[in-house]
Amino acid sequence: MRFMWIWQAKKWPRFEVDAQALQPALSAARLAQGRMLGVAGNLQLVDLSELQLGEWTQEAISTAQIEGETLQVNSVRASAARRLGLTPADRVPRDARTEATLDIVEAAVARWDEPLSEERLLDWHAALFPNGRSGITRIVTGGYRVHEDPMQIVTPRIGKPDTVHYEAPPSRDVPAQMKALLEWFEDGREQPAMDGIVRSAIAHLWFETIHPFEDGNGRIGRALSDLALAQDLRSNQRLFSMSQQLWLDRVGYYNQLQAASAQESMGVTPWVRWFVGCVEKACLATLAQIQAAGAKAGFWALLDTAHPQLTPSQRKVLNKLYDAGPDGFLGGMSTEKYVAIAGVSRATAYRELTEMVASGLLERTGQGKATRYALVRPM
Repeated sequence: MRFMWIWQAKKWPRFEVDAQALQPALSAARLAQGRMLGVAGNLQLVDLSELQLGEWTQEAISTAQIEGETLQVNSVRASAARRLGLTPADRVPRDARTEATLDIVEAAVARWDEPLSEERLLDWHAALFPNGRSGITRIVTGGYRVHEDPMQIVTPRIGKPDTVHYEAPPSRDVPAQMKALLEWFEDGREQPAMDGIVRSAIAHLWFETIHPFEDGNGRIGRALSDLALAQDLRSNQRLFSMSQQLWLDRVGYYNQLQAASAQESMGVTPWVRWFVGCVEKACLATLAQIQAAGAKAGFWALLDTAHPQLTPSQRKVLNKLYDAGPDGFLGGMSTEKYVAIAGVSRATAYRELTEMVASGLLERTGQGKATRYALVRPM
């Protein structure tokens, strides 16, 4: 058989990484991770819970988006809040797709210190497809694929043969391939022989190369890499979202996976370096989020002290203006927008805007219908 894919290589699955070439990227990722953990460690319990809620929500939405599935933000956030114990269970309506995705998001970190057995992995897959179907198609759930047709990732073309991006090992080889992966993963948990982020990158690539299920391989594979990262941190707290970063650079994600899987060499340094860079970016995103939340808390603390007379509608509009950032609202804040946001009359909106200009909270520009208001920074 003509060589096409990495799993056909003679050295498969003995992945090779150039530690020296990887060191700069790994050092940067560890620095970002350390800064993030340091700042998160100083958060109050309520703020830490809010951070985790946001990361759970983003992880579920993003891992679904990568597969072309859209989840409702409010539904995901409500379900995540219930799972984190932030909302009474009986107050949260449940959506099947949301629950299935969050089952995997939770499973990846909640039991980070337990072995990843084949049974546990198959349970993840069964949870992802609770009705035994992918869309309207019935699939094998809670078990590896068994079909004889090639397992291919393709782009259909009208009137032409499909473009084959990747072909996984035949179904008959999947049990043995997965046994080797799970044994390697468990050995790495008990006696780490490589950096934890590198282990996560290789685990994800290895799993996606095998593509053991009829569907859900991407989501399960990302959960597997999340589990490896949780084991590296020795924590069940989800403080950053890898799937969000992979979604933001999904073209790079697809290209890197395809390049790594379509080579005869077992050298996967480019893939690992790219993955490590995503970890760095994900940690920096969380760090920026925490810092922004701290700045906003300081903004309101100062505002409450200096301007205790603010009405609820003024506070609501100021909050909107703050969240809009230094560039402000598209088109600027106007009396009409104030009415729509605060739900007050035009006369009240004009009076409250004028009061905030006089207090030095807002800056007014333009005249007549072109009058606009901007938040004065810093307060």
